[in-house]
Amino acid sequence: MDRKSFLKKAGLLSMIPFSNNLQALGQIASSFAPSPKMPVLFLGHGSPMNAIEENEFVQGFRKVAATLPHPNAILCISAHWFTHGTKVTVMDMPRTIHDFGGFPRALFEVQYPAKGSPELARETQKLLQPVAVELDDKWGLDHGAWSVLTHLYPKADIPVIQMSIDYTKGPEYHYELARQLQSLRSRGILIVGSGNIVHNLGLVDFRNINKDNYGFDWAVESRDKINKWLLDGNFDPIVQYEKQGRAIQLAVPTPDHYLPLVYALALKGEKESLSLFNDKMVGGSLSMTSVKIS
Repeated sequence: MDRKSFLKKAGLLSMIPFSNNLQALGQIASSFAPSPKMPVLFLGHGSPMNAIEENEFVQGFRKVAATLPHPNAILCISAHWFTHGTKVTVMDMPRTIHDFGGFPRALFEVQYPAKGSPELARETQKLLQPVAVELDDKWGLDHGAWSVLTHLYPKADIPVIQMSIDYTKGPEYHYELARQLQSLRSRGILIVGSGNIVHNLGLVDFRNINKDNYGFDWAVESRDKINKWLLDGNFDPIVQYEKQGRAIQLAVPTPDHYLPLVYALALKGEKESLSLFNDKMVGGSLSMTSVKIS
């Protein structure tokens, strides 16, 4: 499906000023130093315990971080900020949110003291016009952000903002909205989607949670289908996941953890490559599959 078709279906066609869009994007991002085009990441973040455990997945996060240019700032789209409308964090020092329960005290003691970037928040707000984006000074960094960033950038020395996911909108809307962020990549902004592609918490087999690469048949089928679409650059069925059969319906019972992938894919350039890492199943019904676009 081409850009115009996506816009029309998502209800954005009449809202986007095509004639001056690219020029406006360049002007808006001018306060960040120009840079080579930054990669884009989608990270399967899994359990919050990955923040404090040493395992192959956090090793994968560190390994991919070593391949990235140094960012000027980070914009994170996390599965755990699911809101009515779109918001971006605008505070100078976002708090570390421990948005979970039932875990060891050590996890609640983790702090990720990265600075925010009110400047980037306001530029993001402008880039997404005419969509109304609220500047938020209450949220902070939830575990979808800090549990992975603590491995990518353990010194917490890069400014971070979060952008929320509007739960009233469908995947095609989010795909097109994300495309409006493209110019940030050429201003040193690392855009990170954080969720899980296969994510059915209700069906997790906790008895086999530590079994290597263990997935139910439907979960493996979904992972394999989506991986093929990813590697083939065939994003239409990924965006239109609700039409792809029973296995994927089980893999994506709710869109919150899946939509950060859609945001990442929307930013892929025609000549850019896409690679997978951490591509394993956990507990039968979760995947840690992560994506790098560069």
